[in-house]
Amino acid sequence: MVAGAPRVFVSHLSGVAVFDPNGDQVGRVRDVVVMLRVGGRPPRVLGLVVEVVSRRRIFLPMTRVTGVESGQVITTGVVNMRRFEQRPTETLVLGELLDRRLRWLPQGGGATSATTGEDAGEEVTVLDVSMVQLPARRDWEIDKVFIRRGKGGALRRKGETLTVDWSAVTGFRLAEDGQGAENLVATFEQLRPADLANVLHHLSPKRRGEVAAALDDDRLADVLEELPDDDQVEILSKLKEERAADVLEAMDPDDAADLLAELPADEQERLLTLMQPQDAAGVRRLLSYEERTAGGLMTTEPIVLRPDATVADALARIRNPDLSPALAAQVYVCRPPDETPTGKYLGLVHFQRLLRDPPFTLLGSIVDTDLQPLAPGTALPSVTSFLATYNMISAPVVDESGSLLGAVTVDDVLDHLLPEDWRETELRGAEHLGPVTESVDGR
Repeated sequence: MVAGAPRVFVSHLSGVAVFDPNGDQVGRVRDVVVMLRVGGRPPRVLGLVVEVVSRRRIFLPMTRVTGVESGQVITTGVVNMRRFEQRPTETLVLGELLDRRLRWLPQGGGATSATTGEDAGEEVTVLDVSMVQLPARRDWEIDKVFIRRGKGGALRRKGETLTVDWSAVTGFRLAEDGQGAENLVATFEQLRPADLANVLHHLSPKRRGEVAAALDDDRLADVLEELPDDDQVEILSKLKEERAADVLEAMDPDDAADLLAELPADEQERLLTLMQPQDAAGVRRLLSYEERTAGGLMTTEPIVLRPDATVADALARIRNPDLSPALAAQVYVCRPPDETPTGKYLGLVHFQRLLRDPPFTLLGSIVDTDLQPLAPGTALPSVTSFLATYNMISAPVVDESGSLLGAVTVDDVLDHLLPEDWRETELRGAEHLGPVTESVDGR
């Protein structure tokens, strides 16, 4: 959905069928999960509660929703079947927000009715709320509230309904005082993962665990990737094993493998068993390589396309906002299968070449075959030299049979070239967040 598209009223989603990209039904929507935010800002929509065939209720993140259309919800096809458990920072729209009694403040400018401000502060009932997708992003938020005026008796406008802005009603908003993890998470929602990692690093272990438990899986995964090893292990050990497995699935495979490598073998195996088989397979493959080699450094999720894909297909893939700049810099052309390890690796196409050719051009006709790929056993110094020599920020890793195993990115190489404690040194030196950290920790 883009800017200007119709808003979606949450009550209309109740019972709507959820489909994967192939048209197979996954389940039906039973509720919408949001996170309230401080300062009167509209709530962020985290995901949907979906009831699958077995009547189990699972959580579907909005990042895995590709379309909310009339009468149906379309997903990426990647669905975690673990039972939904509501967390402290989460609010269910249908279960907790509708039918609530609130105060309506017309002077806030939120009313879309012609009603004047003479009834400022009157009590109203919430009948529905609507959500919209933010322009150029996959994030969704609640923007409007559908209310009914009057609370009984012979009020002049009893029963009148109207739609107002979220900011025009009070009673929903998150209190800005107190030390609850809910407030802390909401306050730092806009921080980059590296900056939020700095906040967590300076909190007490108890407080760090509370905040980590309140973060959603994707956000916690991003933050863990920016923390020192000891902080990662500490936080992961405090999560329930099923939740820990979910977070590992949300991490980049190479970062998940690095974190698991820090754990005892029995704990490592338990978590791998709890992970989705496809995610676990990629991580197991990474754990089988020596740490300071191309195989140990690579990610198993580069952009892979077939030779009959077009430039337009490739550009659509690299626009994915979840991709790092290094992974979005080029696409790897391979024979099927498209998942690593792929079929025969044919070569790569840099995004600059994609910008120079017509959208209908086949990748097979512009693929660069001159650059020799790395073997998985290539040592770190040779990987570094390869990237520097050819001015690359990402390089393919191919096995003896010619299958693409993954790609090594320059950020992963830098992680291993810097001193082992560079993250802790960086976090200790990040003074720009110091005063905020102290205030939220109560010290």
